[in-house]
Amino acid sequence: MCGIVGLLIRDPAAEADLGRHFQAMLEAMTSRGPDSAGMALYDHDVPAHCQRWSFHTTGEHADWDAVAAAIEASSGSSVELDARGDIAFVVTAAPERTVHQALATATEEHVTVVGVGSAMRLIKDVGTPRQICDRYRVAEMRGYMAVGHTRMATESAVTTQHSHPFSPAPDLALVHNGSFSNHASIRRRLSDLGITCVTDNDTEVAAQYIGWRLASGDDLEEAMRHVLKEFDGFFTLVVTSRNQFSVVRDAFACKPLVVAETAGYVAVASEYQALADLPGIADARVFEPQPEEIHTWTV
Repeated sequence: MCGIVGLLIRDPAAEADLGRHFQAMLEAMTSRGPDSAGMALYDHDVPAHCQRWSFHTTGEHADWDAVAAAIEASSGSSVELDARGDIAFVVTAAPERTVHQALATATEEHVTVVGVGSAMRLIKDVGTPRQICDRYRVAEMRGYMAVGHTRMATESAVTTQHSHPFSPAPDLALVHNGSFSNHASIRRRLSDLGITCVTDNDTEVAAQYIGWRLASGDDLEEAMRHVLKEFDGFFTLVVTSRNQFSVVRDAFACKPLVVAETAGYVAVASEYQALADLPGIADARVFEPQPEEIHTWTV
């Protein structure tokens, strides 16, 4: 039920190969999640004081040039546009409110923000991993970190909106294999705090919860400890921020995860086959995280 992969590049010389290796890893998890897939990829290419916005449209022909022009006209900030069909990435120093206003006025199609940050690109869509990676040219992307998910829907509809990763805060991405039995009660607690989940997906509740913990002052590892205390169910989580990469399994560790660590990278996957073709894998330290054992790597 669902597949997870993640890759943290430690060797800057290997960052050019991130997309190529990551696509192969994600495709290896197709059998665990054939209905939709998504990924967050991180690089150092966003200028200081700017953010990269990841947009997705459910319309047939989004006018991304019009969106970029509206953001530029409203804010007076320059805009760098990278349009890839139903997805576009926009780098700008424009304020958040200005970006959302521009989206509302620049196109008649339904455009949503799936992610924003100073390092992250977020892609998710319906289809197989290969279809999605080829559609958005993932193999050519460079960077220092990526996390991805292949989905087999059990708790909510097969739509782009319900696909992973979920990103409730800048540069934060969460992917999840499993299910939470008490997500409804935690959703209500978050709502009382003014935090609204936009889908009925149980995974989004965990993402919003971690985003709230980070905003309250926790670091990522401490936020993961609170997940173990508060959430019931069977789950494996991989969570990334701009400079951290963290994994955890529940108290029963029913949902698989394998870690391979070398001097050049850290890679994780639901099954070893997704790691088998990585360079230097024969010399990697390979292990399975134990129940409630949090592993966090810092970029």
